[in-house]
This record gives sequence, C-alpha cells and structure tokens, in this order.
Amino acid sequence: MMTPLLSIDNLSVAFPHTQPPVSVVEQVSFSVAAGERVALVGESGSGKSVTALSILGLHQNAHYSGKILFQDQNLLQYSPAQLRRVRGKDIAMIFQEPMTALNPVQTIGQQVMEPLLLHEGVGRKHAKQRALAMLEQTGIIDPDKRFNAYPHMLSGGQRQRVMIAMALICRPKLLIADEPTTALDVTIQLQILELLSDMQQQFGMAVLLISHDLNLVRRFADRICVMQRGRLVETATVDALFQQPQHRYTQHLLNSQPSGTAPPRTVVEQQVALLEAQQVVCQFPLSHGQWWRRQQSMLNAVDHVDLTVYAGETVGIVGESGSGKTTLGMCLLQLQACRGLIRFQRHRLDTLTPRALRPLRKQFQVVFQDPYSSLSPRMTIESILAEGLIIHYPQLTAAQRRERIVDTLHEVGLSDNMLTRYPHEFSGGQRQRIAIARALIVQPEFILLDEPTSALDVSVQKQVLELLKTLQIKHNISYLFITHDLKVIRAMAHRIIVMRHGRFVEHGYTETVFTMPREAYTKTLLQASLFDSTEPNQIVN
Repeated sequence: MMTPLLSIDNLSVAFPHTQPPVSVVEQVSFSVAAGERVALVGESGSGKSVTALSILGLHQNAHYSGKILFQDQNLLQYSPAQLRRVRGKDIAMIFQEPMTALNPVQTIGQQVMEPLLLHEGVGRKHAKQRALAMLEQTGIIDPDKRFNAYPHMLSGGQRQRVMIAMALICRPKLLIADEPTTALDVTIQLQILELLSDMQQQFGMAVLLISHDLNLVRRFADRICVMQRGRLVETATVDALFQQPQHRYTQHLLNSQPSGTAPPRTVVEQQVALLEAQQVVCQFPLSHGQWWRRQQSMLNAVDHVDLTVYAGETVGIVGESGSGKTTLGMCLLQLQACRGLIRFQRHRLDTLTPRALRPLRKQFQVVFQDPYSSLSPRMTIESILAEGLIIHYPQLTAAQRRERIVDTLHEVGLSDNMLTRYPHEFSGGQRQRIAIARALIVQPEFILLDEPTSALDVSVQKQVLELLKTLQIKHNISYLFITHDLKVIRAMAHRIIVMRHGRFVEHGYTETVFTMPREAYTKTLLQASLFDSTEPNQIVN
C-alpha cells in the first residue's frame, strides 16, 4: 500500500486563551495520497479551515494534539524555522479572499517572485522570467503589463489567478485551496476550477480543497471528507457519497441544495404593473491618463433598460459582477442617480424630491447581501426594527410598536428574547432574518433582495429561501431578486432577466430560460453554474 503524502491522525485543535477554552477540532483523521484530490466540506464553524491552517501551523496560541505527517515527518514537531522552509515550497495555500491575502503595497510581480527568492535562491532576473511564465500559465492576460500592477487594480478573478500563481511557482507537492471560488461569478468559478485541475495534472501535485459548495466539490474531487462541529463524520469517494450518503448530516447537506420552483401566483388579465421602469440609464465617469492630461469617458452601468414587476411576483436578475444588477436595483429605489422613467403604484419616483419620496419608501424596501454590514453594530435588534415604525408609523404607541416588532420577529422564525441583543451576537442566518424582518415590519409591497443568500451556508440558505416564499404567499409581496446563483434563482423566480454590460440580453419565464435559452451568453452562464447532470430539465443547447 502506498504511503500517503499527508496523513492527519487524531488531530485536535484548541484555543486555550478563550474563556471558556474552546476545542474546535476533535480527533480528526484522514489522508491525502500523492496526486490525489480530496475535498473537506462542511458548514461555517465545522472546523474545516482550522484543520487546513493547522497543517502549516498558521494558528497563533493554538494547542495541538495528534499528528500531522507530511512525507512521514510530523509537522507538529517542527520549529517555526522548519515550518517556514515547508510553506510555499512543499506545501502551498490559496486563501479564500485574495484581496485580503495579497499585500496591497507590493506589486503582483514582487509577490509572485517572493517564494522563488526565499526558497530557491534564484536571481531576480530569473525569478521574474519564471513569474511571468507562471502568470501566463494561470491565465493572466498581458502578464508584462500586470507584473507591476497592485492587487486593487485587478478583478476578483485575476486576483485569484495571482494567488494560484504564487502558490504554484515553486511546484509544491501539496496545494491547500481554502474556498478558492466562493466570492467569484459562476463563469469565473468554472475557469478557476479548470485551471486548478490542469495545474494539478501538469505538476502531479495533491490538492486538499476546502469548500461548502457541493456542486463544485462533485466536479473536482476524488474523495470527500465531511466535517460537522469539529469532527469528521463521513469519508467516501465522490460517487459513493452523492449516491449513498451514510451520515445524517451528509444527507442533510445534500438535501439543503436550493430546489423547487417559485410560489404559485394568481395571474389576472390586464395586470397593472406595481413597478415599471422605462429607458433607465446610469453612467459613471472614468478618468484616463496622467493627472495633467486627464480624459474622461462614461461607463454605462445601466444602459437603456425597461423593466416591469407585477404584484406577488418574483423577478430574478442574473449576471456576472459588473453587469449592472445592483446598480439597477439602487436606481429603481432612487438610491442611485439615474435617468429614465420609474413608476411605482403609478407614482413617478424619478420626478419626486427626496422629501416627497420619503412617505412612499415604506412601500419598497431592500435586503442587502451582507447583513453584518447593513445592521448598525451600536443598535439593539429592538431599536433596529423600531426605526422604520417610528419614521413611517408615528401614530403607534410604544406598546403597539413593541407588539408589531415581536410579531414580525416570530414571523421570520426568531424569538422576542433576542430584542436586547446586538447584531454581532447572532449567526449569519439569524442576521439575515433580522434584515428581512426590518424590511417586512413596515408592510411593504415590494422588496429588493440583493444577493441575500450568497454569504450563507447551504442549509441556512434553504431556510431563508423558504421563509421568503412563505412571506410572499402570505403578504402578496413582490420581489426583485438579484443574484449570480442560478440554482437559487430557479427555485425563487417566476421570470428571469439575464444582464450583461448594463443591458438585458435575455428575459422570459424561468423554466423557459433554463431549458431553452436563446442567447449564447445565457447558455454560458447556465453551463458554468455546475448543475448536477442527474437533475431533470437540463439545459438545451
């Protein structure tokens, strides 16, 4: 039997400086063979990233027990100097958020060359040649021009490619990829996945992939290890795990994928539009050249768009980052300057002053992508929910306000004993429910949902989607649902709009767009979304 390249034996990780002391990984054991692709999956807090970071000793003040054997050497017994010789050379890591992981004050070239200069002692001229070659291999266009660029000057997909180039420059034996595609669009996700697969085969390295995206894992890995609350609950080949999952938690994860269709709605003849937009245009100035020779051009973020949303309907807008989805949503709610006709309940929003618009705002609300950023950290949940009532329903007494707050909390599945707590005391799913409650409490007829589930685990995501469906049926609310997750939009939307470069390139009823897409760009998005090939109603090319 071949000796594993990496063998983790009864690993436990605790952080004794916390009160009380917290053990976040308990007696985890698994192995990775040379050239093998193993995925470590589980929800936030399951311990998968802690396990991965432990391999390279990247935790501060952590207490380890067990063994981490790499080429039969126990890394837990290595000194800091010995670990530094392993990091980047024999074991490399791609981190989840490249904008955080990359040094903002160093150029891309400096950062890609650094592992070569540290581990192989080559000259800068030779290091630059190899760095340029690796950047080109990882799909960076015009690497000569990008070499002296800084991280903020690159897109999310380009930054992730730079991280991959840094990790592979010394041709490591093991690559640890920690959620390498989480923040990326579906087409970029597919590109990164194919790039990792190509690089893995070319260099013959092993890959440990950390992810909560089961569709991505199914497409990439040979074996899957499932973690829950710091423990390894199941290990199996990809086919065995997806076809016959043994552990209840694995079954729960697989059953938490977005499914079903949008809630049924009563369609009446000659419907009156709740929200109507015609020829909406939003432009941003772009500057070119050096400061004394500035030239300005205009970026059409939203380019002559027409849109109609009816009562009780969910309209989904999909597209890649930069397509104009969120900008359009902000324009419709008059939170972004724009041109064009925007009518809500026959009121011309685009002609109203901010003061005249304020009374209407209780009828259209918004739920943002990141509830942690959109909820004030200095306000209790009661204060957050009361704010809208104080502005839009000043006639309510304090007792009446509290009664409505409690009723709304119960409606979104939260209890009234949470009223005195602050946002940081809740999980991501609970915070998103609070954000939904804040929008719901003023009894709106229309809610803009801007990527409301993209930061959530699959099981929490499914709970939030089911909640939104229930609320829509109960209150006949209309949703404009913005997302790049096509499984989510298929489960939620009655109609879909595909957006690219500020324009609508395709629109229609959900199942029609999914099964019979007309435009090549729509087909590309659908094919890149990593749909399970066993699902019914697959894409027709």
